Amino acid sequence: MAEIILKIREKIGIMVEAEAISPESFAGKGKEEIEALLVWQGPEKLPLSRFFDVELSGSPSASAEETRIIMQGDLSRVKRIGEGMKAGSIEIDGPAGMHLGAEMAGGSIVVKGNAGSWSGREMKGGLLHIKGNCGDHVGSAYRGSWRGMTGGQIIVEGNARSQLGGGLAGGQITVGGDVENFCGIRQSAGLILVQGSAVRGVGAEMNGGTIVVGKDILQPSPGFEETGREEDPTVGEVKLEGRFVKLSGDYALSKNAKGTIYCREV
Repeated sequence: MAEIILKIREKIGIMVEAEAISPESFAGKGKEEIEALLVWQGPEKLPLSRFFDVELSGSPSASAEETRIIMQGDLSRVKRIGEGMKAGSIEIDGPAGMHLGAEMAGGSIVVKGNAGSWSGREMKGGLLHIKGNCGDHVGSAYRGSWRGMTGGQIIVEGNARSQLGGGLAGGQITVGGDVENFCGIRQSAGLILVQGSAVRGVGAEMNGGTIVVGKDILQPSPGFEETGREEDPTVGEVKLEGRFVKLSGDYALSKNAKGTIYCREV
C-alpha cells in the first residue's frame, strides 16, 4: 500500500477547494506529480505544493484501493477533501473543512478532530468517522436537491449542529453527543442514531426511515403521534437499552407518512 503524507506548510487564509485530494487522484502518481495537482484558492488555481509538503512512502500504488493519504495540521480551511472518493483511505490528524467526503461512494475517512458543515453530503457508501464535533447539514442533500445520503456510514463521536441527515434516503448516521435543529428533516429511509438530546424539529416532513434520540427532545415536532412504548427495542441491527416512546409521522406532511422516531422515556 502506498502511503502519502501531506503536511500543511502554514496557516491558510482564504479557503482552499481541494477535491484533488483523494485516493483516485493520487493513485499511480509520484511525489512531483502529486505536488503538481491543482487546487482552487479564490480565483486562482495553484499547485498542491503551495500549501503542503508531500512525502511518499514506498512506490506509487496503481490503484485507489491501495492508496492511503495521511494529512497533518489544521485543515479547517481546506474544503472538499475526499469528495467523490470510491476507495482507499484518508486519515486527518486535526480538524477538517467543509464538504469533507461529499458524494463519497467507498473507502474510509477518519478525522481526529472536528469537521465542517456539509460533511458526507449526498454520500453513497464508505465510512466517514469524525472523532470530534461537526457543523450543519452532515449527510444531507445539497441546496436545490431533496435526496441526501443514500448509503454508507457516518460516525460523529461528538456533537452535530442543525439539519443532520436532511433528506436521508439510506445508510446510517450515528452521533455520540447532541444535535440541534431539524435532525432528519425530509428523511425517507435509513437510520439516524443520536445518543444525546435534540432541540427541535426532529423528523420534520419525514415520510420514512427511523430516528433514535437517546435523551430528550426539547420541542417535539407536532406532526407525530405516539404509537406505543418499548423496552430495549431493536432498530435495524442496533439494540437499544432502556424504555423508549415510539412515535409515527410526520402527519403534517402526509396521512400515509411512515417515519418512526424513538425517544427515551423521561
